[in-house]
Amino acid sequence: MRAVLTWRDKVEQCIYDLAFKPDGTQLILAAGNRLLVYDTSDGTLLQPLKGHKDTVYCVAYAKDGKRFASGSADKSIIIWTSKLEGILKYTHNDSIQCVSYNPITHQLASCSSSDFGLWSPEQKSVSKHKSSSKITCCSWTNDGQYLALGMSNGVISIRNKNGEEKVKIERPGGSFSPIWSICWNPSREEHNDILAVADWGQKLSFYQLSGKQIGKDRPLNFDPCCISYFTKGEYILVGGSDKQVSLFTKDGVRLGTVGEQNSWVWTCRVKPDSNYVVVGCQDGTISFYQLIFSTVHGLYKDRYAYRDSMTDVIVQHLITEQKVRIKCRELVKKIAIYKNRLAIQLPEKILIYELYSDDSVDMHYRVKEKIVKKFECNLLVVCTDHIILCQEKRLQCLSFSGVKEREWQMESLIRYIKVIGGPAGREGLLVGLKNGQILKIFVDNLFAIVLLKQATAVRCLDMSASRNKLAVVDENDTCLVYDIHTKELLFQEPNANSVAWNTQCEDMLCFSGGGYLNIKASTFPVHQQKLQGFVVGYNGSKIFCLHVFSMSAVEVPQSAPMYQYLDRKMFREAYQIACLGVTDADWRELAMEALEGLEFETAKKAFTRVQDLRYLELISSIEERKKRGETNNDLFLADVFSYQGKFHEAAKLYKRSGHENLALDMYTDLCMFEYAKDFLGSGDPKETKMLISKQADWARNINEPKAAVEMYISAGEHTKAIDISGSHGWVDMLIDIARKLDKAEREPLLMCARYFKKLDSPGYAAETYLKVGDLKSLVQLYVDTKRWDEAFALGEKHPEFKDDIYVPYAQWLAENDRFEEAQKAFHKAGRQGEAVRVLEQLTHNAVVESRFNDAAYYYWMLSMQCLDMAQADPAQKDVMLDKFHHFQHLAELYHGYQTIHRYTEEPFSFDLPETLFNISKFLLHSLTKATPLGISKVNTLFTLAKQSKALGAYKLARHAYDKLRGLQIPARIQKSIELGTLTIRSKPFHDSEELVPLCYRCSTNNPLLNNLGNVCINCRQPFIFSASSYEVLHLVEFYLEEGITDEEAVALIDLEAPRHKREGKWQEIASNNSQTLRLDEAMDAIGDDDPFTAKLSFEQGGSEFVPVVVNRSVLRSMSRRDVLIKRWPPPLQWQYFRSLLPDASITMCPSCFQMFHSEDYELLVLQHACCPYCRRRIDDTGP
Repeated sequence: MRAVLTWRDKVEQCIYDLAFKPDGTQLILAAGNRLLVYDTSDGTLLQPLKGHKDTVYCVAYAKDGKRFASGSADKSIIIWTSKLEGILKYTHNDSIQCVSYNPITHQLASCSSSDFGLWSPEQKSVSKHKSSSKITCCSWTNDGQYLALGMSNGVISIRNKNGEEKVKIERPGGSFSPIWSICWNPSREEHNDILAVADWGQKLSFYQLSGKQIGKDRPLNFDPCCISYFTKGEYILVGGSDKQVSLFTKDGVRLGTVGEQNSWVWTCRVKPDSNYVVVGCQDGTISFYQLIFSTVHGLYKDRYAYRDSMTDVIVQHLITEQKVRIKCRELVKKIAIYKNRLAIQLPEKILIYELYSDDSVDMHYRVKEKIVKKFECNLLVVCTDHIILCQEKRLQCLSFSGVKEREWQMESLIRYIKVIGGPAGREGLLVGLKNGQILKIFVDNLFAIVLLKQATAVRCLDMSASRNKLAVVDENDTCLVYDIHTKELLFQEPNANSVAWNTQCEDMLCFSGGGYLNIKASTFPVHQQKLQGFVVGYNGSKIFCLHVFSMSAVEVPQSAPMYQYLDRKMFREAYQIACLGVTDADWRELAMEALEGLEFETAKKAFTRVQDLRYLELISSIEERKKRGETNNDLFLADVFSYQGKFHEAAKLYKRSGHENLALDMYTDLCMFEYAKDFLGSGDPKETKMLISKQADWARNINEPKAAVEMYISAGEHTKAIDISGSHGWVDMLIDIARKLDKAEREPLLMCARYFKKLDSPGYAAETYLKVGDLKSLVQLYVDTKRWDEAFALGEKHPEFKDDIYVPYAQWLAENDRFEEAQKAFHKAGRQGEAVRVLEQLTHNAVVESRFNDAAYYYWMLSMQCLDMAQADPAQKDVMLDKFHHFQHLAELYHGYQTIHRYTEEPFSFDLPETLFNISKFLLHSLTKATPLGISKVNTLFTLAKQSKALGAYKLARHAYDKLRGLQIPARIQKSIELGTLTIRSKPFHDSEELVPLCYRCSTNNPLLNNLGNVCINCRQPFIFSASSYEVLHLVEFYLEEGITDEEAVALIDLEAPRHKREGKWQEIASNNSQTLRLDEAMDAIGDDDPFTAKLSFEQGGSEFVPVVVNRSVLRSMSRRDVLIKRWPPPLQWQYFRSLLPDASITMCPSCFQMFHSEDYELLVLQHACCPYCRRRIDDTGP
């Protein structure tokens, strides 16, 4: 460490205190009764500040740089702004001794001989606190929480921000050792706040915030007047009666003198964040110094030792980046390191350390020897058993015990010395002198060996690994390389400040200078790259560089020298360079160059390094071929070129070696078809076609399908072209191919058709199928695409495909709930059995799901289906007719039960009581045998009982309740039935006469409970019920006399023979949907002159039913308006009904032949837009 004076000034008054502005640009001095403001850069006095009337003792700047304060013997404090304007003044009772700003809150502490005050801008007044003794100094902690006060009675008082005392430190010397200066360490890295204390007992001490002393008192041997820390707390400045400023470590170890003065030093400070120190003296001298800390270090291979904090030594392993710190607690003057030895020179001794083990990465050192003796030397070198001291022209060799064993006297000043290895106790030293002489000295030999002598002074030396070459940097910054044996100058390079040989390669060295790193291999040109600092070592690919105070290991790829060897085809030497450290790309380049040079051994090693199995296999195959006797290097090189992508060169070599087929295979494998065609020229057309096909395969693989399709078509491979076009959905391209193909090429055309079908282009598919003549596939296409019209048209022309069309059509209709159309389709396809099975299943599902209206509709459809089957197949006529009547009966039952189910299961019912009564009575009379699935006898009897009771049919109600007692009743209606059973007992045991049904043939009143069922108990004539209200209609069925056909009967009825004149007339309304008889005016009942009335007579009480049979005369007497005809298709016969009350209009559905009161029918049709029974729509003109 040395101090360089930057500037100096002198005033007439004593400098008691000074303070830097936090940014370091200004310096405030307390001189006499004035403040002096200096520019720190050049020592210019900027401005004197007057405000105090007596001597100014203290000054302090706030950490934020906005204001500073001064205290004077006139008992006042003045607050100044950074613009050097006084803004505030307050006083104490005694002269001001010291001031200090809180670093965080900027609260000002001002101390006088008898008290101290705390002030901040937000306070209206200064809070003052009495002191038991004169306060001489003060200092705030880094966090601004505590203020330390030093007193003349030897006591240190630590206060909080409110002035309350928290810790009191009483020094042993008391008032004989007044505290003269204190300062807290500003370092942020310290775990505890550390207070440095200097007293006039001539001691330096350190304390923690708790008051506990750190270590022992350090004797100073002078009276200290000031103490201050560097900005980061690493060093301490102390000045006083010894007329100089001393530099100490933060632990109190004295390091040296900053500057000697002519009088006592009253104040000293460090410029913020710098190594500049200002000193103020009693005689008014102001001195501004720059401290320069020199680098003390040593290097051996990958171990670097350097001084830290002036008293510590850090040993760094440059490869592993491990570090170890050795604390010496004294100023470290010199450091030397060699193998496992470390020598450290301290002011009064030299310490010799050794490693604990021989491990190359071991970093644990222990003291081996101590040489307790003061030495003055310029350079220090350590060997295995000796230390070498360099004192200008003299070298001394000492043993570790301090005994001088040998001494060498040189002709000139020693400029450079280095241990170059050797056996223990016989190491060699390389020494460079100022006169240009270079010597080799062995520590066990008195005689120095002159290696060579040059004209210029030596600055740096290094010897190559084999000791054959010597590199020298002279004072002209020139690097000179000599052959040691011949003394010949091999080459020289300019702009060098240091040089180092590569320890792993004889012919490589590096030197630094001018901000560049220069690497030289053999006699090749220098390779440069930017690098700041000095090169001090070169090991493999690592260059050790010292920049300012830090040593770093720079990884430098050895690419440049390797390429220099490659350019000269020196593959083995290039491989040796690459082994020192190059990038993977460099290894690959070396491998390729060696491979092209047919240096297979080097290429194999290089490819192994980059793990390129592909080229290793190539080399292995070439070596195998060489073993088998192949010697054609052109063929080997052609293989290498083809692997490297140099295909044209490879092709030329293949052709030159007579292997054109290999060139052709190479081009086709690489899909370089144009080159292959050029290579072939006008060759065999078969090979050309093969090339086109391969080219198409390649285009397909690289996702160029359109190009592939065109190539396949050119090569005649239509199937592949169709496959690509179809898989990409190119319909236009497919139809072009299909139209160009001959119809004899059946397989490609069918393939096209399949793709058209898949791509939803049925028109093109149909065109293709027609071209091939595949009608069956065409039918299937129409069916799959639901193009039924085209399918039916084709079916008309080719009946053999009828089943293939109508069966799928029927299934499609059934799936879309178009059952009527589906039945027709099944009929056309001749699949009546399948149609019946489908409808039976649908009917069963409807019953299970309680959709009784649907069930009735499906049963009606089934019955009509059976009728059609009976008509189509005479062999099944009887069976089908039985099924027809059975299904018709079930349809009527389910149609009626829907109303009962709705009444019993739903909360609200909109049906009239009379309707419910009629339906339940109809069902009860119809369910004399087995009850169909889904129809509940309980619900039917329960409805009948309730409605009978409500309408006055008490006898029938009692019968229904009695019947219910024998059945299993659901819990939900159990109570209702029990209550009804009890209450019906209170009613008379007869039925209302209004409810008794009348037989319109014999005019007999039938009982409500009819054991015969729904027929008259007298004439056995079946009742005709309305399909909506289930009232007995005034219709009587009659039959034709034998020999009268249906057509003749209708013609006779239509004749309408004259009758006796009536009052009023019938109006017939005939439409496609219904036949209606309407009475416009009141008319009399049918007279006795009606021949039909005479036909109604019968033998009373007969047990057999006698039908009404009419002849031609009776038919002629009938009016068309009075007759309703059920025109059943064969094999059934038509049914004829005569209305006995023509004034009450009746409507019959022309589809299902169910009878309704006209008003009911019209209302239901309006509600449902169809017949409520068969669901025939009103706009349907068909039967």
